[in-house]
Amino acid sequence: MTWAPHVTVATIIERDNRYLMVYEESDGKKVYNQPAGHLDPNETLLDAAIRETLEETGWAIQLTGVVGVNLYTAPSNGITYFRTTFIGEAISHDAKRPLDTGIIEAVWLSYEELLERKEQLRSPMTLQIIEDYRAGRRFPLSVVG
Repeated sequence: MTWAPHVTVATIIERDNRYLMVYEESDGKKVYNQPAGHLDPNETLLDAAIRETLEETGWAIQLTGVVGVNLYTAPSNGITYFRTTFIGEAISHDAKRPLDTGIIEAVWLSYEELLERKEQLRSPMTLQIIEDYRAGRRFPLSVVG
């Protein structure tokens, strides 16, 4: 059997001290996560991050940097995720755009509101990457471009 981690992307979009998050249903539970998803065939990591954010939130974004690359093995299914998290700016919103299946809504939450919802976060990586971002962890897009 070949071990093959799932390649995923996510975005940190901050505006007015609030973070763009998705409230979604995953494994029968309602949870919060950054806009995130899988890399599609023949797609760059940057293109995937822009696409996933639009599909899950209705927000068009511009990427400005990278927070980090993380590995996470989900205890629920044993799958290892190789995740690149980008930093971006919100450009425009299409409130009428249908969101991906499973997404209940896109929400803007403060760091304090995220802490209050800690038990409702999709994974420990959700808060950890925001804390890395808040601590000033930034890399240029060229590290993955």
